[in-house]
Amino acid sequence: MRERYYSKVILFGEYSMIFDATALMIPLKKFSAQWRFASHLLAQGAASSNANLRRFADFLSTENELKDLFDLQRFNHDLHYNLFLDSNVPTGYGLGSSGTLVAAVYDAYAKQKTDDLLQLKTLFSKMESYFHGSSSGIDPLQCYLGQPFKITPKDVQLLSDDFLKKEIHICLIDTKIKSNTKPLVNHFKQQRENPEFLNRFQSEYVPSVTSCINTMIEGNKEMFFKSLKQLTKGQLEFLRPMITDNALDLFTADFDFHFGVKISGSGGGGYVLGFTDDVEKTNRLLSLPCHSEAFDGIDTLPRSSVSMTCHQKTKKPMGGDFDLIWL
Repeated sequence: MRERYYSKVILFGEYSMIFDATALMIPLKKFSAQWRFASHLLAQGAASSNANLRRFADFLSTENELKDLFDLQRFNHDLHYNLFLDSNVPTGYGLGSSGTLVAAVYDAYAKQKTDDLLQLKTLFSKMESYFHGSSSGIDPLQCYLGQPFKITPKDVQLLSDDFLKKEIHICLIDTKIKSNTKPLVNHFKQQRENPEFLNRFQSEYVPSVTSCINTMIEGNKEMFFKSLKQLTKGQLEFLRPMITDNALDLFTADFDFHFGVKISGSGGGGYVLGFTDDVEKTNRLLSLPCHSEAFDGIDTLPRSSVSMTCHQKTKKPMGGDFDLIWL
């Protein structure tokens, strides 16, 4: 059993994966969850987690497709003795707070585990539906594997920890707004019932996602930022409710250097993902005075030993009040 279950970042493919398109995932090791037993449940975090796990155990016990796959008697026994999931993964930020829980429960209480990653993704989608109404299953899969991967309808391709090229820098921009995944996903599902929306999304938006993924893995910087620009425009057109008003300027402005953004996770708050080839210009753009901070963080990335945490002052040229973390 794993000691920790790390949070995740969907670099590309949040909504297009609903159409079985390609997605690209990386672990975010700044945040994680691990099993603990509390001496008592007076601490609010332990009590809340234990209660949430009890409800999840009840859900598993009522689902015919799931109940026989888990040792629920042992799970409930442990919960009785104050088991909880000690997590610092932010909720409502698209980083996999529910994904870490699903991965942890599967890892600890599944009667038999599978090495078939697509089969595991399907199982995780059924488990995580408890939290979001529906789920692709790739968030828990990332939290379970703790390794970068590219996923297609037919295959999960595990990537090396240093697959990202140094010419493309990635940051998380905090909107300071919590997101609620379920209504956003439901809204998108309603939109795709419109044949015109569905056809244009599949013919215009999905190819831009695929191009971003392929050019990033190939390290083709010029083509990547060209594809990212198309993707950003597509998110404005097809996923506008998922873009918070305080981040809108980041999506609509034209920049004199390579810089672009996209939603992270389901959107509607949490983090916005930023991509650039010039960290200094990006920091000046956002008027964010920064300091370097070492932490045991995103060691799937080439610059794993150092992150940069930045804090917005009163000047807000981009219309936001953000915290920024460089990956």
